[in-house]
Amino acid sequence: MTIEVPRPALKGKKALVVGVANQHSIAYGCAKAFRELGADLAITYLNEKSKTYVEPLAQELGAAIFLALDVAKPGELESVFDAISAKWGELDILVHSIAWAPKEDLQGRLIDCSADGFKQAIDISCHSFLRMARLAEPLMKNGGAMFAMSYYGANKVVANYNVMGPVKAALEASCRYLAYELGGKCAVERGRNTLARDITDCHDQRMRLG
Repeated sequence: MTIEVPRPALKGKKALVVGVANQHSIAYGCAKAFRELGADLAITYLNEKSKTYVEPLAQELGAAIFLALDVAKPGELESVFDAISAKWGELDILVHSIAWAPKEDLQGRLIDCSADGFKQAIDISCHSFLRMARLAEPLMKNGGAMFAMSYYGANKVVANYNVMGPVKAALEASCRYLAYELGGKCAVERGRNTLARDITDCHDQRMRLG
């Protein structure tokens, strides 16, 4: 259901949402909420397979920018921000809602996680947010907000969460340090996915800069 909002609070604001996979994605819930509040959207998809599911959602939301983005592929992230700079010249909102680890490392014990698997999990699930923040900062000329998604398993042991526990803990720590470094320029916020898949509010557990 689409909600009609009088005097949309985000009218004219530009939002990049990374991590939409289908209509059940937290990222899709965020994008839909931003659009209902008047924001213009840039939405990415992982690859040609995922494009089949994401493109209809991007069209439904009237996304002005729709591009492929695999943060593990050199140059793709920079290409997305180049496109945003060329079309909009600015950015107000960034949503990072991606996480990944190799299956064998994700399903196995943390103590048995391979060095390469841990490295990939950290790069895609955590360090990519730092790279996005670095590219977004100069575009947030009038301030802005950056969001990343975490989970209860970052702070407490959750059975079978395995390698993603310390990876999400690193993401949360990164949010705190970004909040410190970018204070006065933009807000860095952490959404805690306490229900694993059902929650769609990316404003939970807010860390707002003064």
